[in-house]
Amino acid sequence: MEFQIGQYYEMEKIIDAEDIKKFAELSGDYNPLHMDNAYAKESIFGQRIAHGMLSASYISTIIGTKFPGNGTIYIQQNLKFKRPVYIGEHLIIRVELDEILDKNKAKLLTTVRTIKEETVIEGEALVKLP
Repeated sequence: MEFQIGQYYEMEKIIDAEDIKKFAELSGDYNPLHMDNAYAKESIFGQRIAHGMLSASYISTIIGTKFPGNGTIYIQQNLKFKRPVYIGEHLIIRVELDEILDKNKAKLLTTVRTIKEETVIEGEALVKLP
Protein backbone atom coordinates (compact mmCIF):
# COMPACT_ATOMS: atom_id res chain seq x y z
CA MET A 1 0.00 0.00 0.00
CA GLU A 2 1.21 3.50 -0.88
CA PHE A 3 0.99 6.02 1.98
CA GLN A 4 0.97 9.82 1.65
CA ILE A 5 1.46 12.62 4.19
CA GLY A 6 -1.91 14.01 5.23
CA GLN A 7 -3.73 10.76 4.51
CA TYR A 8 -6.14 9.94 7.33
CA TYR A 9 -8.93 7.72 8.54
CA GLU A 10 -11.80 8.65 10.86
CA MET A 11 -14.39 6.60 12.69
CA GLU A 12 -17.27 7.57 14.94
CA LYS A 13 -18.37 6.04 18.23
CA ILE A 14 -21.10 6.91 20.72
CA ILE A 15 -19.98 5.99 24.22
CA ASP A 16 -22.61 4.19 26.26
CA ALA A 17 -22.76 2.78 29.78
CA GLU A 18 -22.29 -0.77 28.46
CA ASP A 19 -18.97 0.24 26.83
CA ILE A 20 -17.78 1.57 30.19
CA LYS A 21 -18.91 -1.58 32.01
CA LYS A 22 -17.14 -3.86 29.52
CA PHE A 23 -13.96 -1.79 29.65
CA ALA A 24 -13.97 -1.95 33.46
CA GLU A 25 -14.35 -5.73 33.29
CA LEU A 26 -11.47 -6.07 30.83
CA SER A 27 -9.12 -3.60 32.49
CA GLY A 28 -10.03 -4.12 36.14
CA ASP A 29 -10.46 -0.33 36.52
CA TYR A 30 -13.61 0.06 38.62
CA ASN A 31 -12.91 3.65 39.68
CA PRO A 32 -16.25 4.97 40.99
CA LEU A 33 -15.94 7.98 38.67
CA HIS A 34 -16.71 5.49 35.90
CA MET A 35 -19.04 3.09 37.69
CA ASP A 36 -21.03 4.80 40.47
CA ASN A 37 -23.61 7.46 39.59
CA ALA A 38 -23.93 8.80 43.15
CA TYR A 39 -20.17 9.05 43.64
CA ALA A 40 -19.59 10.67 40.24
CA LYS A 41 -22.40 13.17 40.81
CA GLU A 42 -20.44 14.56 43.78
CA SER A 43 -17.18 14.75 41.80
CA ILE A 44 -15.83 17.71 39.82
CA PHE A 45 -17.42 16.13 36.72
CA GLY A 46 -20.96 16.00 38.12
CA GLN A 47 -21.66 12.67 36.43
CA ARG A 48 -19.99 9.44 35.37
CA ILE A 49 -17.18 9.67 32.85
CA ALA A 50 -15.69 7.12 30.49
CA HIS A 51 -12.21 5.75 31.11
CA GLY A 52 -9.65 7.86 29.26
CA MET A 53 -8.07 4.71 27.91
CA LEU A 54 -11.43 3.52 26.56
CA SER A 55 -11.57 6.56 24.29
CA ALA A 56 -7.87 6.10 23.43
CA SER A 57 -8.42 2.44 22.59
CA TYR A 58 -10.36 3.45 19.47
CA ILE A 59 -7.13 4.96 18.13
CA SER A 60 -5.67 1.44 18.30
CA THR A 61 -8.74 0.11 16.50
CA ILE A 62 -8.02 2.37 13.54
CA ILE A 63 -4.25 1.79 13.51
CA GLY A 64 -4.50 -1.99 13.67
CA THR A 65 -7.44 -2.56 11.35
CA LYS A 66 -8.12 0.43 9.09
CA PHE A 67 -5.19 2.84 8.73
CA PRO A 68 -2.39 2.00 8.25
CA GLY A 69 -4.24 -1.30 8.81
CA ASN A 70 -3.58 -5.01 9.19
CA GLY A 71 0.03 -5.77 9.99
CA THR A 72 0.80 -2.35 11.50
CA ILE A 73 2.92 -2.61 14.65
CA TYR A 74 2.42 -0.05 17.41
CA ILE A 75 5.80 1.14 18.72
CA GLN A 76 4.91 4.19 20.80
CA GLN A 77 1.96 6.42 21.67
CA ASN A 78 1.73 9.63 23.64
CA LEU A 79 -1.61 11.05 24.72
CA LYS A 80 -2.83 14.28 26.25
CA PHE A 81 -6.26 14.03 27.82
CA LYS A 82 -7.95 17.40 27.28
CA ARG A 83 -11.40 16.78 28.76
CA PRO A 84 -13.57 13.93 30.01
CA VAL A 85 -15.98 11.90 27.91
CA TYR A 86 -19.49 11.53 29.24
CA ILE A 87 -21.97 8.74 28.64
CA GLY A 88 -23.82 9.34 25.40
CA GLU A 89 -21.15 11.51 23.80
CA HIS A 90 -20.54 11.10 20.09
CA LEU A 91 -16.82 10.86 19.35
CA ILE A 92 -14.83 11.19 16.15
CA ILE A 93 -11.51 9.36 16.27
CA ARG A 94 -8.89 10.36 13.68
CA VAL A 95 -5.49 8.98 12.73
CA GLU A 96 -3.46 11.01 10.23
CA LEU A 97 -0.12 10.28 8.60
CA ASP A 98 2.21 13.10 9.66
CA GLU A 99 5.65 11.87 8.65
CA ILE A 100 7.27 8.85 7.02
CA LEU A 101 10.50 8.30 8.95
CA ASP A 102 11.90 5.63 6.69
CA LYS A 103 10.40 2.99 4.46
CA ASN A 104 9.05 1.06 7.45
CA LYS A 105 8.13 3.63 10.12
CA ALA A 106 5.73 6.53 10.36
CA LYS A 107 4.57 9.18 12.81
CA LEU A 108 0.80 9.48 13.09
CA LEU A 109 -1.24 12.29 14.61
CA THR A 110 -3.99 10.83 16.79
CA THR A 111 -7.03 12.77 17.95
CA VAL A 112 -10.34 12.11 19.58
CA ARG A 113 -12.93 14.89 19.50
CA THR A 114 -16.63 15.24 20.09
CA ILE A 115 -19.09 15.76 17.28
CA LYS A 116 -19.15 19.40 18.52
CA GLU A 117 -15.42 19.66 17.68
CA GLU A 118 -14.22 19.66 21.32
CA THR A 119 -10.84 17.92 21.58
CA VAL A 120 -10.88 15.04 24.05
CA ILE A 121 -7.47 13.48 23.34
CA GLU A 122 -4.53 14.54 21.21
CA GLY A 123 -1.29 12.71 20.65
CA GLU A 124 1.19 11.08 18.34
CA ALA A 125 1.91 7.46 17.52
CA LEU A 126 5.00 5.82 16.10
CA VAL A 127 4.27 2.71 14.06
CA LYS A 128 5.96 0.20 11.84
CA LEU A 129 4.03 0.16 8.59
CA PRO A 130 2.67 -3.11 7.20
